[in-house]
Amino acid sequence: MKDLTEVKNYEYSGEKVFEKAKDFLPINGTDYVELFVGNAKQAAHFYKTAFGFQSLAYAGLETGMKDRASYVLQQGKIRLVLTSSFDPDSEISHHVRKHGDGVKYISLWVDDATAAYNETIKRGAKSFLAPLEVKDEFGTVVKSGIHTYGETIHLFIERKNYKGIFLPGFVTWKSEYNPPSKGFKYIDHMVGNVDLGEMNKWASFYEQVMGFANLVTFDDKDISTEYTALMSKVMTNGNGRIKFPINEPAHGKKKSQIEEYLDFYKGPGCQHIAIATDDIVSSVAEMRKSGVEFLHVPGEYYDTVGNRVGKIEEDLKVLKTYGIMVDRDEEGYLLQIFTKPVEDRPTLFFEIIQRKGAKSFGKGNFKALFESIEEEQRKRGTL
Repeated sequence: MKDLTEVKNYEYSGEKVFEKAKDFLPINGTDYVELFVGNAKQAAHFYKTAFGFQSLAYAGLETGMKDRASYVLQQGKIRLVLTSSFDPDSEISHHVRKHGDGVKYISLWVDDATAAYNETIKRGAKSFLAPLEVKDEFGTVVKSGIHTYGETIHLFIERKNYKGIFLPGFVTWKSEYNPPSKGFKYIDHMVGNVDLGEMNKWASFYEQVMGFANLVTFDDKDISTEYTALMSKVMTNGNGRIKFPINEPAHGKKKSQIEEYLDFYKGPGCQHIAIATDDIVSSVAEMRKSGVEFLHVPGEYYDTVGNRVGKIEEDLKVLKTYGIMVDRDEEGYLLQIFTKPVEDRPTLFFEIIQRKGAKSFGKGNFKALFESIEEEQRKRGTL
């Protein structure tokens, strides 16, 4: 496979970051994200109602799947798969008992799943699934996969010779209940939490094994409060369509959100999924009507945000009403908000983000955001 080198320069908050991405593993985008859950039917209802996902495909007893049920939801370019097991001794059931509902597969859309597998294995990846062809009357899909942090898996999905609704074995999921979309377009980034001292290891994995580059690094001076801190490296592929921030805890006076996640998830895993929208005010307003809970942003945050970010198109009073934060870099500005965890364990949550040119990750919002998270930790007694 031809080795391509792409060089880019970015500036975030006056800090220039030099990126060199060796794109030997072309990725077209995120194909789907699969969560192992305790009750896929109920989880699907939640994501339809609360997040506006639409019914797409289904596999289960009615389709000849004897050990599990999977519901596939779609909104924009996002495909979310929710899977639960009928067997209490299965890998799926073990995963749910240990982690709660959580992300198992981050599946990447590629043109050649065999080449993607061979290239990453050659560079040191641990095999999860050797290239496998799966077929039905609509064509052929090639799947392969490698292990990443914790029990999270990257699948490579090649579907250029497939015309079916999702994957072989799935049928169209016809449902009379399809609430309106919340305006979501695509996955902006997905964040992984790893153990103390493991961030550089996994950043190197993405660089050496998958050809990603370090887009930006945040240390404990960037992401800290009086009590807690963390460090993060954002890794991106050559075309910038895939971005994986990798977080690890940093030393602080009290337990950080990363440590809390690791304690309750029982190890490394996907902390949050950032979803892009073109109208964050409308998206958040509709989500609130549907019962989604968001982190509370202190009202004083908005007293100075205008001076920091300058002129924006949105009304700050409206943003304050909904708790939407704003940050700016040299390319433009962004708006973002974070849900509370979407299950009883304080693990997986979602970020809603609208980019108005900005390519950064809201560094100016970190202090307010993490103070809000600490307040939630206090309520849970885990700070």
